[in-house]
Amino acid sequence: MRKAVFVSLAAGLLLAAPVLAADAPQASTPYNCDFQPSCEVAPGFYGKMEQPVTSKFKVSIGGFVKLDYVYNSVNLGPSGALTPGSGKIPKTTSKEGEADQSIFTARQSRVWLKVAGPGFLGAKTNALIEADFYGDPSAAAESPQVRMRQAWGSIDWAKTQLLFGQTFEIFGPMVSSTIDFRHGAAYGTPNNPRVPQLRLTQRIDLSQDNALKLVVGLQDPNQNGNNNAGGTLSTGTFGSAVNVAGQAMFVSKALGVAPGLWGLSMNSLTAGFFGLFGSEKVMLAPGNKAVDSWGYGFYSFVPVLKSSDGKSRAMTMSFEGQAYMAANMAFNSATADTMVGTTEDPKAAKGYGFAGQLIFYPIQDLGITAGYQRRNAYNYSDYTNRNITISSQPTSTTLTGANFVKSSTNIYVNVSYDLNAAVRVAAEYQNVNTQYGNNTPGTSGTGTANIGRLAFLYFF
Repeated sequence: MRKAVFVSLAAGLLLAAPVLAADAPQASTPYNCDFQPSCEVAPGFYGKMEQPVTSKFKVSIGGFVKLDYVYNSVNLGPSGALTPGSGKIPKTTSKEGEADQSIFTARQSRVWLKVAGPGFLGAKTNALIEADFYGDPSAAAESPQVRMRQAWGSIDWAKTQLLFGQTFEIFGPMVSSTIDFRHGAAYGTPNNPRVPQLRLTQRIDLSQDNALKLVVGLQDPNQNGNNNAGGTLSTGTFGSAVNVAGQAMFVSKALGVAPGLWGLSMNSLTAGFFGLFGSEKVMLAPGNKAVDSWGYGFYSFVPVLKSSDGKSRAMTMSFEGQAYMAANMAFNSATADTMVGTTEDPKAAKGYGFAGQLIFYPIQDLGITAGYQRRNAYNYSDYTNRNITISSQPTSTTLTGANFVKSSTNIYVNVSYDLNAAVRVAAEYQNVNTQYGNNTPGTSGTGTANIGRLAFLYFF
């Protein structure tokens, strides 16, 4: 009986073999048998896994694997692989300021899906969903949470685009080309957070080589309070209304193109203005009162040494810079605080920022970047003299001018080398500094961190 069962099973497998073979994916290359255990073991597990990706629309997939080693001369906490989003470095007299950190992390790895959909009234339709694994810095290293970075759809005509969903906000177009993914947001390039928005972009051709790019959008900096640094009692805010932001940029092909962020894009001469206006309610003892949020600035990207053919990075150089003035914009780190003044007369905390960087590629695969950034409080006396009591039943908090952030600066230099089309190795040095005002007697007014970073990336 047992023999008959085995014969039947063997016959069934032989009959099924052609079907299984027909369904099995065909590898374009043989197994990699250079290492043990043998590639014959567990086929399909990190082996022959090719499968077609299907959808009713055209879909492409991409992203990268990123491993970082970071050394911090001070303890920057559970998210120490990134420079602080607040711009606050622990004081040199604090316990954190007297400690250091050594960190490995792969949480900045990223994956995205792009969709090219059906046409609409002569336009193309597109969508993108992008995620990383930086959802919760307190989670265990082996189980970081997936985090939505971007999720948007767009309708694209030749000169007009309508975008809806979540992506980088409109204020502050410069992104510092640092290896750490903070990209200098708290140090003069407040390009974060990525926020839900409705955005209209229009290109107006002035000539064959010159054009204007106009952007206007409605956006919510809070994402229901999750992204707003001002959404706690410590700052006294409970959420801003939807704001409006815009850009007006002059774009020219006259100087050719040169590398932008990470050398992944080739950009033309761009210069123009950006701005934002909104309103944020605050929780005050006498009642709720709105404080305006606003900001304006200037941005420029200049190809100093242009690409020889519009594609090669060899012997190219670019300069990128911006400067801005802002008020009550802690939600994107443009200012370090939200409110100053008194409970009876709250005012927006004002600040300014500026940044500049050079990106140089002596050869196609070797990139060198250096930059300086600074975010500064505008009127120190407003911060020193503030005295605001915030009520939230059953507790209350009083804000005083003690230890406010006068300035946050970031000096960075990094070098990257592409081993091939997929693998990149990069190293970076950062010096980040915070100057505090109105300090408690006997405490330091300075926090400084020296940061070394080594990164390995695999783009796919």
